[in-house]
Amino acid sequence: MAERQVSYAPTEELELIRSTAREFLADRLGIPVVRELMMSESGFDRSVWKELAELGWTGLTIDEAHGGGGFGFVELSVLAEEMGRAVTPGPFLASAVLATEAIKAAGTAEQQAALLPRLASGEAVATVAVWERPRGWGLDDVATTATPEASGWALSGTKRFVLDAHLADLLVVAARLPDGEVGLFVVEAGASGMSIDQVPALDPTRRIADVVFDGARTAMLLGDGPGADALARALRLGLVALANEQVGGAQRCLEMSVEHAKTRYQFGRPIGSFQAIKHRCAEMLVRVEQARSAAYYAARVTDDTDELRVAAPLAAALCSEAYLWVAGENIQVHGGIGFTWEHDAHLYFKRAKASTLLFGDPRHHRRMLGDALGL
Repeated sequence: MAERQVSYAPTEELELIRSTAREFLADRLGIPVVRELMMSESGFDRSVWKELAELGWTGLTIDEAHGGGGFGFVELSVLAEEMGRAVTPGPFLASAVLATEAIKAAGTAEQQAALLPRLASGEAVATVAVWERPRGWGLDDVATTATPEASGWALSGTKRFVLDAHLADLLVVAARLPDGEVGLFVVEAGASGMSIDQVPALDPTRRIADVVFDGARTAMLLGDGPGADALARALRLGLVALANEQVGGAQRCLEMSVEHAKTRYQFGRPIGSFQAIKHRCAEMLVRVEQARSAAYYAARVTDDTDELRVAAPLAAALCSEAYLWVAGENIQVHGGIGFTWEHDAHLYFKRAKASTLLFGDPRHHRRMLGDALGL
């Protein structure tokens, strides 16, 4: 495959990805469908995952040799942005980003050949299980242990905030090797000694679970041993994808506010003609564009390890705060109707709030940024 020029210019290819994604999501996963799915037991329709696979989304960044599209992270971030715009439910972030990138970074050639085609084809959904304590977002907090056995490994520990664990066919689990290093293990759904318990979440469009490993058996350790560096890269890429998703959600909140300000009349004139509303919308635009710049830049530098260490937490902190603020202002612009659960503004506000804590809060990301800058 020819070398790709990494750019976020609106090329014909990127615009085709964007328009196709927006059309598909509006047709198959519009807001009425999202509301139905978030009230269902699983929160997602597995048949839709197959459709995403047919479009090439589930394996967008997987090499063509493994059945994927062979695209880069810029293309994936366009999808993430459109999914954020539509508050799309489902395991895309967990499977097509986090788990896929962890396997790509840590797995041997044989392991990648065994696992990646399953993810690219949509046959399997995967997720990662890393975090364990409510405020422990660093890899130093991993306490789950892996004990070698004759036929593989036995995992013991409890993972929290595991995205879409109830949908996953494969779990990439971070656990301590006997030498104290963090290794990555692939556990098949239904493995003995593993239990999954969905927990209530603020954002019902994105499910999380506690996963308990009580001597759960697995035969696959990704790579030759330590996998901390590979996991750190996958998590940074997860931050970049999430940042672009947040930009899409914030952009849609801005559009909703502007549309309402043009059509809602008070005192015989549209409320958008009042200075207070104009100022709110103008500030929303500024924050969205600031977030967009950070997220787009982070997507462009994913192949530069040093630059990614700076760009990923910067985008994560900025986009988290921007989306939450814009989503809150969207409710304010809509006034009384905006405070009702029936209004779509709440879907975006809950997604925005939950996303600020998904991989650590903005303070954690700023600490990561400080560490990357040597401060």
